[in-house]
Amino acid sequence: MEWAYDGVSWVLLRWHDLWTNVFGNSGSGVLDTDWAWVLAIVGVVITLRVILFPLFVKQIQSQRAMQKLAPEIKALQERYKGDRETLQKEMMELYRKEKANPLMGCLPILIQMPVFLALFHILRRPDPDQTANHTLYGWTEQDWQSYIHADLFGAPFWSTFLTGGDQLAAVDAASLNVKLVAGVLGAAMILTTFLTTRQMILKTGWNEDPNQRMIQKVMLYGIPVIMIFSAGAFPIGVVIYWTVNNLFSLGQQQYVLHKYPPPAQNAATKPPKPGSKAHEKMLEEQREAEQRRKELAPKPGSKPKPGAKAKPGGQSKTVADANGSEAPQAEVKGGPGSGKNLSRAERIARAKKVSGAQQASKKKKG
Repeated sequence: MEWAYDGVSWVLLRWHDLWTNVFGNSGSGVLDTDWAWVLAIVGVVITLRVILFPLFVKQIQSQRAMQKLAPEIKALQERYKGDRETLQKEMMELYRKEKANPLMGCLPILIQMPVFLALFHILRRPDPDQTANHTLYGWTEQDWQSYIHADLFGAPFWSTFLTGGDQLAAVDAASLNVKLVAGVLGAAMILTTFLTTRQMILKTGWNEDPNQRMIQKVMLYGIPVIMIFSAGAFPIGVVIYWTVNNLFSLGQQQYVLHKYPPPAQNAATKPPKPGSKAHEKMLEEQREAEQRRKELAPKPGSKPKPGAKAKPGGQSKTVADANGSEAPQAEVKGGPGSGKNLSRAERIARAKKVSGAQQASKKKKG
């Protein structure tokens, strides 16, 4: 993780240098707050969001492609129910053809986790009791002392809800003031985390798979509950980062989800005007979907694979005659439930039944 510590620390210090030139190096400013460090943490969020925005757009596009392919994937699962190897090959080919990547949904989260862990490590290191390693990860002694004495409404950035009064007294900070600031920020962090997850789930919809739906519920309700008990150990600087990051996520998700709405929202809108490019695109998508369904459908007369469920046989189709009465129609030769699959006694009984229905139809005509 040394590479993550060095990279995140470099970005944080460059943003701090920028805002120090604006606000000066006079310590606490308006509202008893060192705004240079606050805006430096916000700058880390902005830098990360700018880097991740293209990946976030690709994540949404991949999710939409996966939602469109859901019927084809279900047909493949039914067709290759007893052959997992062939099923995997066909699904990978379908993903390649439609440019869908199931793993793309995890990529932005995987990138954000090292950044958060690195920032957590960097911002919890400085405290009045630390007497060594002040110049690790590109920090200078001046940066270290500046952060030690930096406040947010009178609460040091390195302090937590659980920080003792002895440590706070070293920088002339009040324990009650720290607990109030840490408590309000912690509540904001938990609330924005809940709203961010809720926004994504409501826009994309609850998953029909019970297992996936349970994961969504754990993310929506379980993570905020866990954070209630763990937020007290987070330094105020880290809580600022998490809260600001959630606020950026809410705005970014609102923009991207509006631009790339789920298929259910597309279906609810007015159909495109005939002759327009949107109408032609819709027709092309329908033709492609129909072609894929034909390719995935079993060939007529093909025998079911071992382990596949046989369709119920013995049911004959009916057709309406000129008088509106219905008469049994002969089964398709070689298909499921046809006479070829019945015993001799069953074929004779079926023939008598069809003959009786035809005679009754002739009497009605007479």
